[in-house]
Amino acid sequence: MKHVLIALALFMPVSAAHAADKVGMTTLSVPAAHHGRDIKMGIMYPTDGGTQMMLGENPIFFGTTVYEQAKPLPGKHPVILLSHGWGGNYTRMGWLGTGLAAKGAIIVAVNHPNSTTGDLNYQSALNHWTRAQDLSAALDYVLNDPALAAVIDPTRIYAAGFSYCGWTALSIAGLKGRSEGFDHYCKAAGDGSEFCRELRNEGFEISSLDSVKWHASYKDKRIAAAAAIDPGLTWELTASDVDGLDMPVLLIGLGEGKDRLEATDTSAAGSNFEALFPAAKVEHVAPATHFTALGICKPAGEAILIEEKDDPVCTDPPGTDRKAVQDRIISLMAKHFELN
Repeated sequence: MKHVLIALALFMPVSAAHAADKVGMTTLSVPAAHHGRDIKMGIMYPTDGGTQMMLGENPIFFGTTVYEQAKPLPGKHPVILLSHGWGGNYTRMGWLGTGLAAKGAIIVAVNHPNSTTGDLNYQSALNHWTRAQDLSAALDYVLNDPALAAVIDPTRIYAAGFSYCGWTALSIAGLKGRSEGFDHYCKAAGDGSEFCRELRNEGFEISSLDSVKWHASYKDKRIAAAAAIDPGLTWELTASDVDGLDMPVLLIGLGEGKDRLEATDTSAAGSNFEALFPAAKVEHVAPATHFTALGICKPAGEAILIEEKDDPVCTDPPGTDRKAVQDRIISLMAKHFELN
């Protein structure tokens, strides 16, 4: 889990019959012409059967219970496209996917080529538009699969994510980016930003980014609402960058004061996203840090990462209860998407 940094309208309530105590899980690969290779994808959904397994269990984090070889509960369910963060994978956000699936949604989560665990290419990873294209390709697949389409409500398709994937959720909802803002942020942050320092150590030049593609719109008109936890890349946006956001948007900020990560603070002067888009519903969860959203750490997790001199992903401010933070985020998103 090296340097994990850059981590779902037509609202009709889901009936109680659509909620579930169990969450089914199906994994598959789908073609992605824009990458020239397949995308690995996980689909989570409410179910009442299947074979129990653990999702995302490793020496650092506790896993999440899901059920294989299970069928979705009958009815028409909303879809939430779920994107993972920089260098992560969909299992790391399994707590969020299963939490929302248990409330009646079908979660379509992808591993983004070039920016996932074991497959991180700095130049390609920062082509942020390919991530929105990944979600659109995954949505195409599930809507064209007869078995899945039979249990999907096509009028209730949403996007959600955390950190870099928070940006992806906003991008597919219509937000446009500014590569020069990213460049200015890293220059101003200097060694104060581990992510920017990592890019410099890799010899990456932000000025080499394709500014035309960075500034373009990757809006998928099928998306009816979006939610982002600590989204990245919101620096120096302008009014024209937010004009494609014409849907309900939820922003969840983690931490307060010194525990708030400046790079993903949507209220910060360098970002100003909240001021540009006052229609967004903004919620703050504290005590917490940016990394609190990565899951519940095992007792030895923090010590292992300290020994490896890795990011402080298991180190929280005093009084932080990660399970309570997770439950709060799930509740906020479920309310935003009117899942219950």
